[in-house]
Amino acid sequence: MTERTVVHTDFSIERRYDASPARVFAAFADPVAKRRWSACHDEGGLGEHILDFREGGRETMRGAPAESGVFAMNATFAEIVPEQRIIYSYELLRDDIRLSISLATIEFHRDGAGTRLLFTEQAAFLDGHDRPDWREQGSRIGFDRLADYLAQEQEQEQAPA
Repeated sequence: MTERTVVHTDFSIERRYDASPARVFAAFADPVAKRRWSACHDEGGLGEHILDFREGGRETMRGAPAESGVFAMNATFAEIVPEQRIIYSYELLRDDIRLSISLATIEFHRDGAGTRLLFTEQAAFLDGHDRPDWREQGSRIGFDRLADYLAQEQEQEQAPA
């Protein structure tokens, strides 16, 4: 019999973006925008992405960021308060192996003309297949990509026609 293990952890990431809470929130709510910035790995890209952004709705991402297998994220939205908060649970898998199950909260706070975003994740890492530091690093990369996306979007709006 294989011994099963669970490692529980939580972490928070705080970022400030030079965009309104409405704009930052929209980057999560719009399927086209979300696909553009949400992959945390350059290798392989994001294959499948389905976003049903509503309470009770689901988000699915599948891709192959490494030769070690196809990664999938399956999320369910528990609460969505426009421009204020998103709470969802999700599982991360590699092929058919469940790596972790998490509860994530994203808070959007007005900060002058910009937004202070607070992301908190509470996770159960299963059977040694993933590590908390890897997850936090991947989340940080995703929020860096969000900053790049928001900056590019602002540049495009300010460019002369």
